[in-house]
Amino acid sequence: MTTYSNQRQYQREPTLGELFSDLSSKASLLVRQEVALAKAEMSQKATKAGREIAIIAIGAVLAHSAFLTLVAALVFGLAEWMSLWLAAFLVGIVLAIGGGIIAWTGYQTLKRMNPAPTQTIASLEEDKEWITAQMN
Repeated sequence: MTTYSNQRQYQREPTLGELFSDLSSKASLLVRQEVALAKAEMSQKATKAGREIAIIAIGAVLAHSAFLTLVAALVFGLAEWMSLWLAAFLVGIVLAIGGGIIAWTGYQTLKRMNPAPTQTIASLEEDKEWITAQMN
């Protein structure tokens, strides 16, 4: 009866070709998994951005209707102290300035959004280090 230590002596070490083949297949699997992760992450970010844009659009439509009613009331209210055309002009100028400021703020917020798949990039860096370590 052979003991465990005797059995171990007869196990053959993998050849260099087998090691490289194994490394190649594992690296290939890793790359496929990284691509799948990148796709999932980008899809998740796009879905979130789309949902937020839809919410903004719905809110904007509702607010726009209310806003037009309030603007009309403001113009007619100011017309009690000045001519109607001047009241409408002044309200229009104030609204144009306010709208420009709000639009610029929204643009800056969207510009700061990072669409890059940051988790995938970090994971790829780790994979690169792992593959480099395996090659040495």
